[in-house]
Amino acid sequence: MRKLLVLGAGVYQAPLIKKAKELGLYTIAASYAGNYPGLALADEVWAVDTTDAQQLTALSREAHISGVCTSGTDVAIISLGTICEELGLPGVSLTCARTVTDKSLMKRTFLDSGVSTPEAFPAASLEEARDIFQKLSSPVVVKAVDSSGSRGITRVNSEKELPAAWQAAKNVTKKDYVLVEHFIEAEEIGVDGFISDGKIRFLLPHGKFTHTAGGVTLPEGHCFPYFCTPELECEILLQMEHAITAVGMDNCAVNADVLIRDGHAYILEVGARAGATCIPELISTYCGFDYYKQMICQALGEPPDFTMKRPRPCMAKLLFSRCDGVLTDIDESRLDELRRRCIALSLDYPVGTHVEKVENGTSRIGHVILETADEQELDEMMSHVRQTIKVNGVDLETLWNE
Repeated sequence: MRKLLVLGAGVYQAPLIKKAKELGLYTIAASYAGNYPGLALADEVWAVDTTDAQQLTALSREAHISGVCTSGTDVAIISLGTICEELGLPGVSLTCARTVTDKSLMKRTFLDSGVSTPEAFPAASLEEARDIFQKLSSPVVVKAVDSSGSRGITRVNSEKELPAAWQAAKNVTKKDYVLVEHFIEAEEIGVDGFISDGKIRFLLPHGKFTHTAGGVTLPEGHCFPYFCTPELECEILLQMEHAITAVGMDNCAVNADVLIRDGHAYILEVGARAGATCIPELISTYCGFDYYKQMICQALGEPPDFTMKRPRPCMAKLLFSRCDGVLTDIDESRLDELRRRCIALSLDYPVGTHVEKVENGTSRIGHVILETADEQELDEMMSHVRQTIKVNGVDLETLWNE
């Protein structure tokens, strides 16, 4: 039986594990112990930090795995690249993995290669950050270079806000520098796609829903397709192709954050994996192929099939809480009624679980996916769902509207 190693076992990796088992594969999940849904699904669990590339490579060699993959996280990408390179497995190269998991290195690669991107510089001290702030026209964004889920990212409008933003990034990063980037007031969208055997198999721009919490803007959801002029679509795809070539991306999914302003596209960053926040499910719905299955096929060295059927517009949003507390009640019967109207309605935790106030993308407590092109229809469904869930005895809808 072929063995597939999945790096991570959280809500964004559990569907990969589930799909691999449906395909008859022996599944191994690498993850710290914890309340991660993929741990109960996998045939075998390695209690290993997904950033420990050397141990994971040694275990993979000993286990004779057939492939390795992940989804929705940047944390494990260097380990994935290392395993693929050391064992000769299909997947992202280690050089590319290192580039796309360091926002500073990725930014320098973009700028040196002529990719349209906001100007930015690394700062190893608060003094350097001040110098860069003065060099760039304000506002700027201070970023931890090795985080995802909007952690350690703060917009800075004035120099007096810089120390707090610097510290927020330093609290998250494992590096000794942060990135100070020029902020462009623009529409932010996403682009997801796949590269296989040196060819871009598809690229899909999509709309992005955002939520602002504590001065940080984080992804709340996505919608497919993104409606724009043919000229703008060509510009988006052209800049994406430049970015993919610049970082040397191949045999992997790509997830990108892109700014749109005055008919121009600016690539903020790219990741060598599928996006989070329900993006694989939305791509599967919109395109008509099973995206998780195709990611697994690529990891096993089998040709993925991205044949697109008739597009089905769809969108999704995450469920958050506006306060710390405990899930005190879930109206399961009402949720079952609502599920029949959704592509997917999922809660991450049972009653009695402690949940955190929304601060970044990891604060999610569930998601809703709907086949619709109307955000109002999705928002109405979100309202119904929030009414069925109580934190500290108060339903989420009441908390959300306070």
